[in-house]
Amino acid sequence: MAFGRLERTPDARPMSDINMTPLIDVMLVLLVIFMIAAPLMTTGLKLELPRSEAGQPVDTPESVQLTLAEDGTLRLGDEALDAQGMQARLAALAARAPDTEVHLKADRRVPYGTVAELIGRIQDAGLHRIAFVTERR
Repeated sequence: MAFGRLERTPDARPMSDINMTPLIDVMLVLLVIFMIAAPLMTTGLKLELPRSEAGQPVDTPESVQLTLAEDGTLRLGDEALDAQGMQARLAALAARAPDTEVHLKADRRVPYGTVAELIGRIQDAGLHRIAFVTERR
């Protein structure tokens, strides 16, 4: 079995040229990376915007607080109501100001289905802006 000779022939010389193909590949990859990254870097400009008192919103929508306790009692503001009374009061609010925002406070132990049903009743009354009130950790 012959694997070849270990001796060199006088014509075999070491290659002294640099292989340019890997360098060109690396340069093209870097070019693509910079082409993608350059537009992303311009969005982080720090601007000092002018300050003005006229920029404050003038007409904020009216809001009402609706509380659902663990035992199922409903409170609209400070007034305790049953489901029918709450529906009538919310319908009256919606007729007067349809942009009224309802701040819903529900106890964490109230089942999800009960909260979903309450949200449906609020929407049936004509109010569609509902905000969920939570506590900070």
